[in-house]
Amino acid sequence: MPPDVPADRLYNEGVYLLNEKKMVKEAAKKFEEVDRQHPYTDWARKSLLLAAYAHYEAHEYNDAIGAAKRYVALHPASSDVAYAQYLIGASYFDQIPDTSRDQSGTEKAIAALEEVIRKYPDSEYAAQARHKIEIGRDHLAAKEMNVARYYQKRKDFIGAINRFKVVVTQYQTTRHVEEALMRLTECYIALGIVQEAQTAAAVLGHNFPDSPWYKDAYRLVRSNGFEPTENSGSWISRAFKRVGLG
Repeated sequence: MPPDVPADRLYNEGVYLLNEKKMVKEAAKKFEEVDRQHPYTDWARKSLLLAAYAHYEAHEYNDAIGAAKRYVALHPASSDVAYAQYLIGASYFDQIPDTSRDQSGTEKAIAALEEVIRKYPDSEYAAQARHKIEIGRDHLAAKEMNVARYYQKRKDFIGAINRFKVVVTQYQTTRHVEEALMRLTECYIALGIVQEAQTAAAVLGHNFPDSPWYKDAYRLVRSNGFEPTENSGSWISRAFKRVGLG
């Protein structure tokens, strides 16, 4: 076997390649070699984190996740562990598919980013994690809306209501909640469940009075001879009061 290359030399070669931008894959290999040849050293600790970052920059997300998870497990007390956890979430986040596909990756991204906020709330990465979580939640809401609209178009109003309900109860801070309330108004009107339709329109108007979706809901309820009126016993009313929006 060839003799081990000094750890500092491998590390510095990796840093040089990393700075070259187009050679991040080669940089990752150098950092991994530090860890292989000089395990349990401070050089290995620093190299493991940079390997995760290099893989991330190279869009080798699974390798980035693996290296970052290993860093978190081996060095939980490190000052850089918050960044390693953030890299895990960011790697999942950058792989989020469009809303026509399975969203399990989105859920993994949100879970990993929530760990950043939960464990390292005062770190510089907490704010970035929150921003990505908001985008991820909006993505999940969009997926629910796509499915709900499909059911509604097929006149499966119960199926549509169940999906719109997910948006209203779980994702009501996203941009999709206004349309969800309008669509609930439509579905309940179609089913003849007038009180729920009135409540959906009233809650929409109360929380988003300037929304074009409210104008549509208002017209729909009025055209059927009713007024938007909130029924405090409705699940819609309770959902909004629970988070202080109602």
